[in-house]
Amino acid sequence: FQATIPDVLPDENAYTRALSLSRLAYDMESLLSPTLAAALLTLVSFNWLFFGTVIGFFCSAALVVSVTIPQPSAVGPRRRLYDDMTRGVRIYLATPRLRGLFALNLSVAAAGSMVFVNTVVLVKGAMGGTDGDVALALACFGGGSMAAALLLPRLLDRLPDRGIMLSSAGMLAVVLFSFGVAMTSFGADGRLGYALLPTWVLLGVGYSAVMTPSGRLLRRSAGAPDRPALFAAQFALSHVCWL
Repeated sequence: FQATIPDVLPDENAYTRALSLSRLAYDMESLLSPTLAAALLTLVSFNWLFFGTVIGFFCSAALVVSVTIPQPSAVGPRRRLYDDMTRGVRIYLATPRLRGLFALNLSVAAAGSMVFVNTVVLVKGAMGGTDGDVALALACFGGGSMAAALLLPRLLDRLPDRGIMLSSAGMLAVVLFSFGVAMTSFGADGRLGYALLPTWVLLGVGYSAVMTPSGRLLRRSAGAPDRPALFAAQFALSHVCWL
């Protein structure tokens, strides 16, 4: 999906705004889906909710099939299967700025895992919070991410991608270190919540500010025929960082 956006929107400004809206939609889905599911479970059984989800997937597939996506023209001789499977990774690792992007993916994974893995542990275990407190903490992260996604198109019009992404990754490191100091100082104390919520907001901002412009780097690093392979490599390698 992400590899097709540059073909649909060749203008870089329009593409940047599409990346921003894509990130915004992803964050809204993460925030609203659990709430919507919980509300529906008060009206229907789990089986009917699962059936409705299946119908939703079929409708989504039908919408995808109904649109026309530009197809890059084939260039050069037909490659072997192994070459096709590894081409994206080879281009990725041979491009200096994409090797830098891989390092940024590590910083994003470190911050994201802190939120996605430890929110429940910290809020309910260390702080004695409720499910509502967990939802509030995750909403703070999502809100920070959405705020950054909305601001990024204007910032990227004025500032280079490199500066924004590197400073955001640095902010993630500083925020995580500061929160570690706060955890050491407060321990299993309710006061930790006063540090956790703003920390989660800042982590959301940094997370989005690194991830959203990454599509621009990938777009600039390969021609249209190699773009799907390069985006697939980014998807695979960025998920490796979460391991």
